[in-house]
Amino acid sequence: MSTQHVYYTDLHFEHEVWAKELAFLKDEVAFFERRLEELVTKNTNKDMLALLEQFQNRFIRQKEVIDELNHDINIHEDKLQQFIEQHPVAIDRVHFNDHSTLRNNIETNRKLYSELKEEFFKFMSKWM
Repeated sequence: MSTQHVYYTDLHFEHEVWAKELAFLKDEVAFFERRLEELVTKNTNKDMLALLEQFQNRFIRQKEVIDELNHDINIHEDKLQQFIEQHPVAIDRVHFNDHSTLRNNIETNRKLYSELKEEFFKFMSKWM
């Protein structure tokens, strides 16, 4: 498998898109957590509370994953910036290795988060 090469501007753009997407997800998770807090005050069903706790734990883990992905994005962006500072001439013509591993991690998170969100909505529709 050959490594794809891309320009800095393309990598940087993707980093910015991902950072904004992750910020949105983090806000959305916080919104869902507040909804869980409302639900716990309205219902004492033990089955529901057990499921609610599972969602709380999954949301905590999701926030950790978001932080890890943001960290990985920042590390890659910092490496690119260091290269640019050390080699400022004709940077618009330099090719970099694509960040396919990071892209795959972002895409995996999208899929898993979408599944979590779907399960959460089903849970909420049952218990609200």
